[in-house]
Amino acid sequence: MPDAPGDPGAPRLFLASRNAGKVAEVQRLLAEHLPGVQVLGLADVAAYDEPVEDAPTFAGNALLKARAGVAATGLASIADDSGLCVDALNGMPGVLSARWSGLPKDDRRNNRLLLDQLHDVPDERRAAHFACAVAVATPEGRELVVEGRMPGRVVREERGEGGFGYDPLFVADEHAAAGPDGRGLTSAELPPGEKDRISHRGRALRELAPQLADLLRPR
Repeated sequence: MPDAPGDPGAPRLFLASRNAGKVAEVQRLLAEHLPGVQVLGLADVAAYDEPVEDAPTFAGNALLKARAGVAATGLASIADDSGLCVDALNGMPGVLSARWSGLPKDDRRNNRLLLDQLHDVPDERRAAHFACAVAVATPEGRELVVEGRMPGRVVREERGEGGFGYDPLFVADEHAAAGPDGRGLTSAELPPGEKDRISHRGRALRELAPQLADLLRPR
């Protein structure tokens, strides 16, 4: 089992991600049900061969990563697969969101490509939603999968310094008229707590958290 700082008696959970922002987000969202939980990311454990994310669905890719995490670390492992589904692009980038502009993965390049693809699409046809599947696998062989969704639209320029991925281009329906000019606040402009409240990942993790707490609670 990998070493980690913090309370040795606290539950430990491996998150199959290199994204420091995502690790912090998951830790924040789970803390209510698992006080003191230590969420470890890929940077905190020994390197292992990560699975190819070749499943056709978010749930399938999340399970692939969670199962590989358990095999590599011996810890209960959580993995998510999420992406932006744009109506005008027939639901794409979808499961290809992180590598939409090719490899290596690059958020800014992905955002520029998406803006180029939607350049001539009028505002009323820029509807989209973020989708997320979160999977948990345990060393005992138990598995859970939950899904969440956040509807909104793609705007015409990047705004905000927070978040990651397509957050600077996405305005959720709940914030479509927010901001001083009424043009809506992107996910990258929202305070972390508010983003957690409405996000696809936040909704999925809130559904998952009580079940996960039961799985990880000492017997």
